Amino acid sequence: MNRPLTIACLQTRPMPDFDSAIAEALGLAREAVESGAKLLCLPEYCGGLVTDGAVIRPPAAPDGAHPVVDALGRFASQAGVWIQIGSVAVAASDSESHSGPDSGPDDGIINRGYLLDNQGEVRARYDKIHMFDIQLSETEVYRESAFVRAGGAAVIEETPWAKVGHTICYDLRFPQLYRDLAQAGAEILTVPAAFTQKTGEAHWHVLNRARAIENGAFVVAACAHGPCPGGGAAYGHSLIIDPWGEVLADRGEGPGVAIATIDLDAVSQARAKIPSLTHDRAYARPDGYPKAAE
Repeated sequence: MNRPLTIACLQTRPMPDFDSAIAEALGLAREAVESGAKLLCLPEYCGGLVTDGAVIRPPAAPDGAHPVVDALGRFASQAGVWIQIGSVAVAASDSESHSGPDSGPDDGIINRGYLLDNQGEVRARYDKIHMFDIQLSETEVYRESAFVRAGGAAVIEETPWAKVGHTICYDLRFPQLYRDLAQAGAEILTVPAAFTQKTGEAHWHVLNRARAIENGAFVVAACAHGPCPGGGAAYGHSLIIDPWGEVLADRGEGPGVAIATIDLDAVSQARAKIPSLTHDRAYARPDGYPKAAE
């Protein structure tokens, strides 16, 4: 290996409050560091996740004083590792956001991810762009936009090893976002999630493998597992996937760590074999194409 990096996905459970979320994350973080990981990746809403019917209401705190970010920052500094916090709930009224059009309520939360360096400092923030507003059945309905303000900016994160493109959960169903990140230089695409049990069983593996193959990039997808306080359940199966679509690690079910040592030179090798990121062509869109998506 010419450009090795050991990455760990910390598969936490949805927790009702900050204290239990911190305890779970730190326990798995210690396990990952003992196994040699240098970059730790956590799931979506790893700071706590609670549902209230169709509405997602995780515990929230201001951006500059979030106890989960603070605790993980101290750990990153002590252990000398980088940590990607998949996302936590940040109080929208106390935070600036790169919001998109029709972004959602100002009095709710922002679903925000962070990159922490090995000094515990915040190096990047990403606000989830695509809101999880779906109806799986008459009884299983989710309306993330009812309480969450959507982001409006893609983010590339710099690390000592590679550029990282940060997305969150439902973003996974929007391949152009990943293509934009890859064409901007991202070699690692992260997909922290709390994918539902039903959609996870049907789509989680194939969508993550597709994003890796389409972009010739590593995909690191830390997903929570287990029942959510208030209803619903997260799928688990945190994944690390190489640029050819091979699954290098799959955590399966239960709390734990998925870990793999990757060779980042595999990105340039895959892109040289199939240089599709350089083959875009302009084309006329069909009649009826929704103008709001342009």
